[in-house]
Amino acid sequence: MFQVLLLNDDFTPMEFVVVVLQKFFGMGREKATQVMLAVHREGRGVCGLYPRDIASTKVEQVCSFSRQHQHPLQCVMEEA
Repeated sequence: MFQVLLLNDDFTPMEFVVVVLQKFFGMGREKATQVMLAVHREGRGVCGLYPRDIASTKVEQVCSFSRQHQHPLQCVMEEA
């Protein structure tokens, strides 16, 4: 299993991070806001735990969506 993580940066708006968490990880607004604040305060936030292929797809989707909206938000996966 792999954790999918969002990494903090100084440019991506907090609201965009909340939208990403809702859109790609099925979180409600409150949960998405909690994860966004973890990203902001701790430098990274856990989006979920997935098998390797699903985690990889989520990372690609988030990175692509962020680039389309001209944000440098980084999404990575690491073995849990």
